[in-house]
Amino acid sequence: MARPWTVLAPDPNAVRLLTAAHALREETAKILVNRGVCDAAAAERFLEPRLADLRPPIGMAGFDRAVARLEEALLAGEVIGVFGDYDVDGATTAALLTSFLRGVGAARVEPRVASRHRGYGFGEVDAAWFRDLGCSLVVTCDCGTSDAPSIAFAQAAGIDVVVVDHHQVPDGPSPAYAMINPHQHDCAFPFKGLASVGVGFYLAAALRTRLRAQGRAIDPASDAADPRRLLDLVAVGTVADQAPLRDENRILVHHGLRQLSRAARPGLRALVALCGLDAALPRSETDIAFKLAPRLNAPGRLGDAQPSLELLLAPDEACASRLAGELDAANRARQEVEAGVLEAALTAAESQAGAPVLVVAGQGWHPGVLGIVAAKLVDRHARPTVVIGLEGAEGRGSARSFGGFHLVEGLRRCAEHLVRFGGHAQAAGLTVRSDRVSALAEGLCRAAREGAVRAESALLADAEIELGQVDEGLAAELGRLRPFGAGNAEPVLVTRARTLSSRVVGKDHLRMLLQCAGDRLGAAREAIAFRLAAQDPGPNAAVDLAFLPEIDHFRGTPRLQLRVRELRPGAAF
Repeated sequence: MARPWTVLAPDPNAVRLLTAAHALREETAKILVNRGVCDAAAAERFLEPRLADLRPPIGMAGFDRAVARLEEALLAGEVIGVFGDYDVDGATTAALLTSFLRGVGAARVEPRVASRHRGYGFGEVDAAWFRDLGCSLVVTCDCGTSDAPSIAFAQAAGIDVVVVDHHQVPDGPSPAYAMINPHQHDCAFPFKGLASVGVGFYLAAALRTRLRAQGRAIDPASDAADPRRLLDLVAVGTVADQAPLRDENRILVHHGLRQLSRAARPGLRALVALCGLDAALPRSETDIAFKLAPRLNAPGRLGDAQPSLELLLAPDEACASRLAGELDAANRARQEVEAGVLEAALTAAESQAGAPVLVVAGQGWHPGVLGIVAAKLVDRHARPTVVIGLEGAEGRGSARSFGGFHLVEGLRRCAEHLVRFGGHAQAAGLTVRSDRVSALAEGLCRAAREGAVRAESALLADAEIELGQVDEGLAAELGRLRPFGAGNAEPVLVTRARTLSSRVVGKDHLRMLLQCAGDRLGAAREAIAFRLAAQDPGPNAAVDLAFLPEIDHFRGTPRLQLRVRELRPGAAF
């Protein structure tokens, strides 16, 4: 049965205020108010994000101590290690800090990323590797919060460890020299949604200010020494990690997409070209989410993420082109592995029709694709999902959230069934004994039923609109609300229409030509409905649409297109 649609009813006074103050269409103003942007000043900050509006890192726990230690290492010519997790956030954070430290004159920087073959996070083998290279300071990126034994090992070996992370913080003190993680209980920084690469940007910006105040000469021509020139990495890592695109993240990603569009970094420029993206168009968050991030993630999903870091640090076109090809090949291999696991996981999910949380497991499922498969099951079933690959007596799993379910809190309630777990509200990883998978599933479902999940059964639409009012101007104005993603969902408009024509394209997509219901003289609108071919209404049918109008640039020609999210039969004409 199709889920109901609910059209939100924002405060009409706030809507009128925004339409007048910023010359916005009523639909755009409604969307802003629905997102809590209710006054003219807040709307200006939202529509025109400025780096000057970033809140300073005052009260960020561990921040001043980390900056001072890095400054000391730079001035003393110490060898600095940079260690990143094997996903995109880890790799971009490691690339940002490596580039910046080299740009401000570090004597030597040794970058390294985690490998699934060595295990999650910063391990003793990694600490020993940095020790053997003569490092006296290591910065961990997107990991380290839960790696107390390895950090203690490093500290005992004479290596100070600075943690740059954003994952949930376990109980007890960390042996790290300094930890910067907004989720620390004593961290007073008001925004908790930074990805690790955003935390890394703050660290680089503060360190540059500190070095300049101390009179250290910084080459003004060095892009790497200017944190603003590193915002392309911040955008890629933040979007790929599905961090909430509001507050500081909205500002960082907005400007990061502009920097990415300048194509100054050889590695990302090569990857953009390989993906077939039009270099003449500005880059968007969808380019990152669906083109760049999957390829950057692919080597780490299958084993060793080092090629991804090397691509981001590539010094020239030849090196970048070679590494981009390696990532693309790894992505194709990942897709083949993923297809097999997805098919098995979908079959396993069929037996859990009434469960508020899906937990599926299978022997031999590759751990590197479990997160992608979990996300696809969430898309299909609109429920939090855990996908577990079993290997003998243990299983490793990835979880993705839906509807407000806080994954780490849910897993914490089930800790008795788990060997270990970590992550954040929207995504988590875990290890579980094979004989406790059923108990884990029961525990998570119990947590959901007790109110840890807020089910979003209805489609929430921002506004209802006549099809004839949907034009290029509206699509362009809604484009000012980007980037869309977690924390700033795509707007949803609803309308009634009739189909002039419809046809299936690609594997299971539906392309339609629409006209305003009851108006046979009105202008037609093109629409695309991805993965909705099974709902083809045929020609001359009344339909209700939930959609987002966009400017499509197919074959270089801009045109208005309605991207349909949901489709249902409409009332008769």
